[in-house]
Amino acid sequence: MKKNEVIEMINILKETYPDATCSLDFTTPFELVVAVMLSAQCTDERVNKVTPALFKKYNKPKDFINLEIEEIEKYIHSCGFFRNKAKNIKLCAQEIVNKYNGIVPKTMEELQSLPGVGRKSANVISLEVFGIANGIAVDTHAKRISNRLGLSNEKTPDKIEKDLLKIFPKEYLKDINHLFVWHGRNTCIARNPKCDECTIKKYCKNYTK
Repeated sequence: MKKNEVIEMINILKETYPDATCSLDFTTPFELVVAVMLSAQCTDERVNKVTPALFKKYNKPKDFINLEIEEIEKYIHSCGFFRNKAKNIKLCAQEIVNKYNGIVPKTMEELQSLPGVGRKSANVISLEVFGIANGIAVDTHAKRISNRLGLSNEKTPDKIEKDLLKIFPKEYLKDINHLFVWHGRNTCIARNPKCDECTIKKYCKNYTK
């Protein structure tokens, strides 16, 4: 895909989804860190149903450092993999308090050093908290769309992201993170994608009339 086609595709998606923003509800940087952890193998909709009760009582790193794992599990049970997530939330809170004075760190390297935070999560936190688009958060939607459009034939998030970073101009990275999620949820869904309704079908290698 040529650069002008890439930019045109992004602009079409922006027109299609003018309200495309982060779907996770949060009010503080640490709340987003927790919400992103919970969103692994879980829908944002489910996470948003779970976090209000949790954050009403505990929403700062210092609130979690001495909390019993079972107490965290009680709130996040329905998010799946809750035991591992609860453990990582507590370890992450301890790391932020002990190493960063209770403040969520800013750099990708520091974010990825936190328990339970991989590159995808770090990309989301960096963009939503600090307004910095270091890369593209390759979730299940970004992976599916990238493969279907022919932007990447890779299967792992890291390799797909490398391909996408070669294609999309840096100034558009902030948009791509949100647009791919919204397009994947509303049109380019996993089963029976709505190809005829797709506003960018002319760029898709899998689209057949």
